[in-house]
This record gives sequence, C-alpha cells and structure tokens, in this order.
Amino acid sequence: MKRTQKGVALVEFALILPLLLLLSFITTEFGRALYQYDILTKAVRDGARYLSTQIPADPAAISRARNLVVYGNFTGTPDTPLAIGLAPSQVPDPTWQTSGTAPTINTVTVRISGYQFQPLFASAFGFTFAPGGFITFPDITATMRSFL
Repeated sequence: MKRTQKGVALVEFALILPLLLLLSFITTEFGRALYQYDILTKAVRDGARYLSTQIPADPAAISRARNLVVYGNFTGTPDTPLAIGLAPSQVPDPTWQTSGTAPTINTVTVRISGYQFQPLFASAFGFTFAPGGFITFPDITATMRSFL
C-alpha cells in the first residue's frame, strides 16, 4: 500500500506551485503599487505645504515645489525621481483658489497627472498584470490652505 503513495506529495506540489507563484507575484506587485502611490501622495502633500507659505503664482516657488514633488528637494539634484518614471512634466502648475467671504479662505492645489506604474512582471503563467505593461494612476492631488 505504501508503494502506491510514493511521490504523490511531489505531484500535488507541482500542480499547485504555479498558482502559489502567481499569488506571490500579484501580492508583490500590489504592494509595490501601493508603495509608489504612497510616495506620490506624500510628495504632492509636501509640495502643497511648501506653496501654502509662498507668494501665489511666484515662478521660482512653483519651480522649487515641482522639484520637491518630483525629486524630494528644491534644486532637482540628484536627477533621480522619488518614483520610477516620474517626470516634472507630470506636475502641472499649481492652482490657487479663493473662496468664502469674511473670512476669505485661500487654497493651493498641487497635482500629479498621468503617472504610470510599471510592474516588475508584465505577466506570469499567461496572466497579464497590466495591459500594455503599465498601470496609470488617477490624478493625485493635495490641497492646503494658503497663509499668504
């Protein structure tokens, strides 16, 4: 009786291994996507926080804020973006808005548009993670009250 069971565990493992690997890849890519999204969210928040203390529509402040969002510093050096594939062109000019009366509230909004997350694995075992190889995030924005 024991001879007929020999090797069954290995066969079962071989049958279930592709599913386990697929689940591992999906979990890894989902975690990386959330991590990238968190980095971008914090970056636009930092840019909005910086601009909330600056004179509205100051070109130098806008440039520094864009560098802060993309590179994490005001100068843009080193030229390594915070998120893979993030470019200054994906950070449009911020918008300032005034609303309300007595008191008037001024706000500034910073946005990242069109960021595309690139998974490490485009597909595994015939399952495609991202059609076209990229996952496009929706616009990521942060709005803060401007103090000037």
